[in-house]
Amino acid sequence: MRRFLLHFVAMVAIGMAAMTALAHAFLDQAVPPVDGTVASSPKEIRLTFSEGVEPRFSGIELATSDGRAIATAPATPEPGDTKQLVLVLPPLAPGRYKVSWHVVSVDTHRTEGAYSFAVAP
Repeated sequence: MRRFLLHFVAMVAIGMAAMTALAHAFLDQAVPPVDGTVASSPKEIRLTFSEGVEPRFSGIELATSDGRAIATAPATPEPGDTKQLVLVLPPLAPGRYKVSWHVVSVDTHRTEGAYSFAVAP
C-alpha cells in the first residue's frame, strides 16, 4: 500500500509539472521571421503565441542592432485573436533590428524573449 501511495504522489507531481509547463504562452510564429531578412521595411511586427495573452500586461519593443530603441505606439491584440500581438512600425532603414517581447498568458504566466531580423539594403 505504501508503495502504491508513493507512486500515486509521484504521478500527481509529474502531471502537475507537465500542466505548469504547458501553461505558458510561447512564441509560435513571427512576422518578420526570426533571423530572417525582408526585402523592404515591414509595416508591422506580428507575433503569434501558443495560447492567448493579456494585452494590458504584454508588449513588443524594437531596437536597432546597437540597442537604440525605435519609438512606436504600444503593441495591440489582433481583433478576435487573443494569441496575436501587432506592433505598427515606422519606416525602417536597411539594417538589423532586435525584437523583444514579453507576454502574460491568460492564465497569468509570464514569458519573454527576443529575436532579430534584417531589412535588406
